[in-house]
Amino acid sequence: MKALVLRQPNEMVLEEVPKPVPQKNEVLVKVLRVGVCGTDLHAYGGNQPFFSYPRIVGHELAVQVVEIPKDVRQQASHVKEGDIVAVLPYLHCGKCIACRRGKTNCCIELQCLGVHTDGGMREYFAIHPKYLVPAGKVSVEDIALVECFSIGFHGVRRSEVKPEETVLVVGAGPIGIGGIHGLKEQGARVIVLDINEKRLEYAKRVARADVTILAGKDSVEQRILEVTGGENPTLVMDATGNAKQMMESFNFVSQGGRLVFVGLVTADITFSDPLFHRKEITLYASRNATFEDFRNVISAMENRRISTEGFITHTASLEEAADQFPLWRNPKTGVIKAVVKVG
Repeated sequence: MKALVLRQPNEMVLEEVPKPVPQKNEVLVKVLRVGVCGTDLHAYGGNQPFFSYPRIVGHELAVQVVEIPKDVRQQASHVKEGDIVAVLPYLHCGKCIACRRGKTNCCIELQCLGVHTDGGMREYFAIHPKYLVPAGKVSVEDIALVECFSIGFHGVRRSEVKPEETVLVVGAGPIGIGGIHGLKEQGARVIVLDINEKRLEYAKRVARADVTILAGKDSVEQRILEVTGGENPTLVMDATGNAKQMMESFNFVSQGGRLVFVGLVTADITFSDPLFHRKEITLYASRNATFEDFRNVISAMENRRISTEGFITHTASLEEAADQFPLWRNPKTGVIKAVVKVG
């Protein structure tokens, strides 16, 4: 079968590899769609934390169940052969302190498909059925977006946002858009800050952001004060993965407010301790997502509370993807979300 292998930074090749045979407690799935995440693009460029080469990338997955061995059918009772499902790509031990508390997203031994172990840019792979998430009547294209949106939904759950609370989302990339959808699900008033005018337009038109602020054009701190009545937002979600912007986000939080870092960056984050204490800011990290987040996103998609209109801006076949990765890393190409069609 074919697999797209990232041998080293900036070197991605299509290879022939053996078709996997399900081992103990595994089912065989056929890959249909793979969303291209910022993680994949950063790995291609050589600046993704927790990553090793060579690697088959891809963890935003829509797959079809093709083989459930007899001895696995009890564990796979929630799916059947032929089902098209989402995949929770965070392989967890189930035994550590995080897993025992239901925080499988930050398992001590966590391995993410496409990062710590091979992912979905291949025709087939085998996986434990517990990671397969039924997707109801959601389309195959939207199933490939579930993981991406779930990252934002998880950040929203971490934040404990309240209905009608004013929230600032910094960064209107794919994760930020997922966060906006999650916030609107909870009835929040959402302000979005970004440097990209087209992404801001999308955030307002499709994700239903209430206010957008264009960085570099508007006086950001003054504009935020204007739209919050001079008090700043009580909740800020930073989805930029940009160290400078993440540090700047401390300035945007109100007195007694909360700051959630959804983005990840290979850098130290520093802040003014007097500012941090004066405002009594609560700082959260938000990592990955859980089954609950996946189910919430799937429900919202199925009931059309989330619109994915125009979210997928670029597509390629598995054979074409290697040539497209350098282009997808360039913001000038207008990429919001690229998806690879497999098979």
